[in-house]
Amino acid sequence: MARRAAAGVIGTYSSSFSLAVALLPRRVRADVRNLYAVVRIADEIVDGAAARAGADPVALLDDYERAVLDPRPLHTDPVLHAWAGTARRHRIDPAHMRAFFRSMRADATGEGCDIGEYIHGSAEVVGLMCLDIFAGPSSPEVREAARRLGAAFQKANFVRDVGEDVHGLGRAYVAALTGEGEFTDAVKDRLLDDVEADLAAARPGIAALPRDVRPAVAAAEAIYADLVRRLRATPAADVLRRRVRVPGPRKALLAARAVVRP
Repeated sequence: MARRAAAGVIGTYSSSFSLAVALLPRRVRADVRNLYAVVRIADEIVDGAAARAGADPVALLDDYERAVLDPRPLHTDPVLHAWAGTARRHRIDPAHMRAFFRSMRADATGEGCDIGEYIHGSAEVVGLMCLDIFAGPSSPEVREAARRLGAAFQKANFVRDVGEDVHGLGRAYVAALTGEGEFTDAVKDRLLDDVEADLAAARPGIAALPRDVRPAVAAAEAIYADLVRRLRATPAADVLRRRVRVPGPRKALLAARAVVRP
């Protein structure tokens, strides 16, 4: 039941990552779903679930962090129970989760933090935890690639979601990254250049992963590279108004190509 609950979270919230994770071998697939589930729930706390319930998001986040960092053999919450097993099996460094929750707390309080520190906590450490699940101890080069891939995904999300972040959540990630108050085509393209540089830096690390996990990570990278191309082709004014997406059939094609790629 615990694993099914965690799998339901990724299936509900992210078609891209759900598709990529489905390509992982059985030995790690459930563990990555468990990781995604706990970080997604934390994200939902700060993105409005707490406020809609009339609760204090910071207090809820603090409580959830304590629970996530407690890898006890039995949790009554099925997602936490699933994650605790993953944390124990793969000896996930608690410092990664603490960094993640620091970034979430910056969103919850509205006080913000250094944007590089925010990206590290909200995305890069997730890549590092995935790497620990995939392969255990890894070379500095592969760990740097995992960080760059996580950063690329997060920055692409910043561009894709800029309208919702600014107008719906009152967050200015793009402005923090660029120092620009207006989202123009030039600002958009400069950010996408940065994303493409991160993706390029990550690709050698993907090639160095264990063979059985490589197609899944390559599929996720390919889907985001396609999203970047679509964002680049969309005027900034339109990106502000609507969410640019990679269509489902296109995602499936990119995933299939990742599977057959040598």
